[in-house]
Amino acid sequence: MPVLRSRSGPSRRSRFAAAGTLLAALSLLLTLPGAASASGTHDTAAAAKKPERGTATMGMGVVAHDGQGGLPRDTRAVQTEGVDVSGHQGNVSWATLWNSGVKWAYTKATEGTYYTNPYFAQQYNGSYNIGMIRGAYHFATPDTTSGAVQANYFVDHGGGWSKDGKTLPGVLDIEWNPYGAQCYGKTAAGMVSWIRDFVNTYKARTGRDAVIYTATSWWQACTGNSASFGSTNPLWVARYNTTVGELPAGWSYYTMWQYTSSGPYVGDHDRFNGALDRVQALANG
Repeated sequence: MPVLRSRSGPSRRSRFAAAGTLLAALSLLLTLPGAASASGTHDTAAAAKKPERGTATMGMGVVAHDGQGGLPRDTRAVQTEGVDVSGHQGNVSWATLWNSGVKWAYTKATEGTYYTNPYFAQQYNGSYNIGMIRGAYHFATPDTTSGAVQANYFVDHGGGWSKDGKTLPGVLDIEWNPYGAQCYGKTAAGMVSWIRDFVNTYKARTGRDAVIYTATSWWQACTGNSASFGSTNPLWVARYNTTVGELPAGWSYYTMWQYTSSGPYVGDHDRFNGALDRVQALANG
């Protein structure tokens, strides 16, 4: 008697084999580079590379964007050695730095309106107690709150000033955004307006013009190379090379120069453009 064959298609075993092949192909596709991004899935590996909010430090983007050359040439010009520190350094041995010739220091006080340096008291008071002329700096995040709000936060959390001969005016650290787009999503005009808001508020609170810390290439890219601040705000320029190089528009000279992030004892070393009595003059206003 002839065997009757089903007209319903492939056998169950064949269907399972085909389904298994399809699942394997889909699994392989999803593991290919770029597959997650193409499908709209969040790239957790890329996100993990961004630092946590609050961890930004003065000059952290300089090497990546401007490179790094040699140490400053000996020009015989009188300069005074300084350092800048943040929570990254923890408790600093100020006696060691003092004995090495460092005579002034800046400590990170705040960032945005969400961070204060947990080591601020040890660093700010420790440098003062050893005999240094000291000051505080604020790492700006123009994409989070206004310049005025951040200036007030800075003054309220260690960024104030007193005419005691040993306290320098506060610093606005405005540079590459470590958390996103380098200009914080602002146009050049918007960035200039934000900076103006900060420095005007700082002066209203303290009576002093804030120092502006920046790198020339960032300033050119993100402010359109604005010349609006050179007549009022001292310049602290970042460049890790043998010379200070081109300055941002509006400044014919620099007051301070951050010249390396790999100096002795603490990484960030700086030079004040003048003798110690000029550092004292800036402290006194």
